[in-house]
Order: sequence, then structure tokens, then C-alpha cells
Amino acid sequence: MDKGPLIGAGRTADVFAWGDGCIIKLYQAWMPANAVKREFAITRLVCNTGLPVPAAEKLIEVDGRLGIVFERIRGIPMLKVLENQPWKLSSMSRLLAELHARMHACVLPPDGTSQRQRIVENIGWAKDLPDSQKRSILAILDHLPEADAVCHGDFHPDNVLLTDHGPFIIDWMNGGRGHPLEDVARTSLLLQAGGLSSGMSPFMHLVINASRRLIYSAYLKSYLQIHPASMSEIDSWQLPLLAARLFEVENYPLEKTLILQRIQTALAKMER
Repeated sequence: MDKGPLIGAGRTADVFAWGDGCIIKLYQAWMPANAVKREFAITRLVCNTGLPVPAAEKLIEVDGRLGIVFERIRGIPMLKVLENQPWKLSSMSRLLAELHARMHACVLPPDGTSQRQRIVENIGWAKDLPDSQKRSILAILDHLPEADAVCHGDFHPDNVLLTDHGPFIIDWMNGGRGHPLEDVARTSLLLQAGGLSSGMSPFMHLVINASRRLIYSAYLKSYLQIHPASMSEIDSWQLPLLAARLFEVENYPLEKTLILQRIQTALAKMER
């Protein structure tokens, strides 16, 4: 079957139409095969929980690139709604929180990929942290609680599609089994400081950046109304997640610099 028109392009993969009712996510040639297989496996596990996730149909190779054929979900990314209808900020933030809480009420079996292991691996790959600081941060991670909840690992408004049949959660490359508050802390990091698409207009960059605090506050307030927790419990995940994020932003110097500054500030406070 020949791939159809390009639907979207990202750093790790391009998405094309594929036959009737499907899309194919074709990964860049440099992407490790085990990362693609991992996303396929996690997506299928999450589908089995009943969460609104596009079905992963099969692994396939096209034009020398490994890909996943997914059920095609026709919808609008939540981020696009926020761009075009900023007055919906509160309702969209609440929906994001409700969907996240619904996700965390589901569990994955022990063979589901561990979020903790992914954090450990990413910290190990971070080039800008000396080994002594990595050891200190990993020691903090060792004392944080474990759980078996479904965690997305990259949950933000651009990974939620709004459809006529309700919201769908896409892009499970970083998904796995973990602690809900780790996933909340990760989303908090992305909402407050995550990079925006280069395809977004400069004006919309300004709009979204100016709205970050409001989106984050509304999301967090709504989530904690469903699953009460203290801010100290969420903040306890901050340093390991910042260190893990360094590997992901290696080619984004501005975000990397900001993250490094936050890591060094947090480590300095610990030494006082």
C-alpha cells in the first residue's frame, strides 16, 4: 500500500494518510528500532485499559523507515483550540486535568515499560551533568514512591485531539507504568516551560507563552480537586524530571540553558 498525503511532521516522525481509515507514523531513520517497538507495545497496552487512544494496528517498514499503522482519529489538537479560541483556556485546562486523572485511575501490568527506568536512562544520557550530580539526583529518585498507573510521559495540549466522539490521547512514545504525581510533575514542567512548535506563528508564540501560568494553574487546580495531593509531593519529582528532560532538549539550546539553570539552583538549595 502506498502512503498518502503528509498529515504532520515532527522531530522524530512524519505522519501520512494510510489506506482507508488509518494513518502511518513513519519514524526518522536515526530513531532506534526499539523505541518504535516500545511505542507500539505501550499503545496497545493502554488501548486495553479502555482509555480513548488510537488503536495501533501493526508495525511496518516503508521506504527503509520503520513505522506504526494507527487507526485514524479525525480531530483538532487542543493546542490549536487554545490558539484560535483563547477564551476557552479555563474549560480546556479543566478537560486536560480530567483526562489526566482518568488516565491515572487505570493500571498497567508489571510488563508495562517503567517510567522510572526511562527517567534513569535519560539522566544517564544527559551530556551536561557531571557524574557526581547525576548520582545525587538518582539518589533522590530512589526515595520517590512507585506505582502502576498509566502514565503518558508527554501529556500536554498538543497530544490531545478533540473529536466529535470526545477527546483522544495520542503520542505514547514516552508512556509507561509509573506514579501519577510523576506524570503530573512532568506535565507541569511542559506547561510552564516546554518548547513550542516551530510552525506556530510568532504572534501565537507570544499568546501561548503569556497564557502558560493560567493554563498550568487551572490544570493543576482541577487535577488536585480530583486526586488531592500536596505541592511538596509534586515538587519532589522536579529535579529528576529536569535532569531527564536535558537529554530531550539537546538540540534546543534556549530550553536546555533554562533547565540547566533550574537544576543548578535546586542542587544549590539542597547543599545549604
